[in-house]
Amino acid sequence: MWLWAAVGSAILLGIYDVFKKQASTRNDVLHILLFCTALSTLILSPFILTSAFGWQWLEGTNFNASPGSVHDHLLVVLKAFIVSISWITGLMGLKNLPITTAGTIKTSRPVFVLLGSILIFGEHLNLWQWVAVILAFAALWMLGHTSKREGFDFVRNKWVILMWVSVFSGVASALLDKHLMSSMQPMFVQGWCNFYITLILAVILLVMRFSGSSSYQPYKHDWLILLIALFITWSDFLYFLSLSGEGAMLSVVSILRRSSVIITFICGAIFFKEKNLKSKGLALLILLAAMIILVLAS
Repeated sequence: MWLWAAVGSAILLGIYDVFKKQASTRNDVLHILLFCTALSTLILSPFILTSAFGWQWLEGTNFNASPGSVHDHLLVVLKAFIVSISWITGLMGLKNLPITTAGTIKTSRPVFVLLGSILIFGEHLNLWQWVAVILAFAALWMLGHTSKREGFDFVRNKWVILMWVSVFSGVASALLDKHLMSSMQPMFVQGWCNFYITLILAVILLVMRFSGSSSYQPYKHDWLILLIALFITWSDFLYFLSLSGEGAMLSVVSILRRSSVIITFICGAIFFKEKNLKSKGLALLILLAAMIILVLAS
């Protein structure tokens, strides 16, 4: 079941990324993230409040969310800060880069999750896992070479750098998820994390608004925000459900979820009319091959 939940999460995540890219042409990054996260919190609030008030309506289901201890909430707050960094930098990069480039960079995340597992949890790679890692880095090198033809440096361009900040903060979040899911319920982590992220983003926007920051822009109403919130809510729910499943492997779940790049790549070609698709597509195929090898070798 946890494998199918990860696949479902990947499909919803791909659609979410496409809608988010489109919404970023109309509003600034912080407003999009704030309203999406606030709507997600609103969607999840009945499940959180039901458990918070001690009602047992959802006891024994995947929608139950026990109140949690102060220590649990502090860990979720830490995750909220990490996710906020990942989302803000990721959407800024997505807004200013071709979706095919940004999506492929994000797909490298499982490789770094695996490397993080080696450094932090003492895991060891077998021969085929090392082959997958080498292929992944080769694909990223190819993508960097292609990016130069589009007028930006894959190493020094600030939007690419922001995408890498998003990737590595996302890796930190995934490694923390492995710890959280060992003792917490998926709905507790998702619901309260969304709530804390909403508070963090609201404070940032209020400071920008009343400090007269030149980067602050008024919000323009966009119905896509509601769709983005719905897709990310269900995608995250399936992700946490997958991680909490018996025998679930973080590396496999991360790889399956990042297969969402297939959807973003196709939409980038059809709807956004992006260029250099052959060379980007080859890099993507090598990266996906690395992901498949990593799954089989694990």
